[in-house]
Amino acid sequence: MLTDEYRYKILKELQQDPDISQRELAKRLDISLGKVNFCLKALIEKGLIKAENFKNSTNKMGYLYLLTPKGIEEKVSLTQRFLQRKLKEHEALEKEIEQLRQEVKT
Repeated sequence: MLTDEYRYKILKELQQDPDISQRELAKRLDISLGKVNFCLKALIEKGLIKAENFKNSTNKMGYLYLLTPKGIEEKVSLTQRFLQRKLKEHEALEKEIEQLRQEVKT
């Protein structure tokens, strides 16, 4: 259930905004709150992130999600794989667009 794409997107969001709430993370990624919770637990178990309690300005308990050194390495690796996949998709789309242009000309 925790695909490379979600792992990449979650690590990216957490690195940019470590005190993001699970609800906000779910909203940004357009996934359910339950899926975010599941994914965060999986990332913690794998040692890619750690969660530390903190109190925010409204005195509610919150978490600060920090990437571990292992998490940073994983994010770099995921970024490379994600980029390669997107480049291949882009090349395939360019070929398809060119084929469609040729069909329209004939």
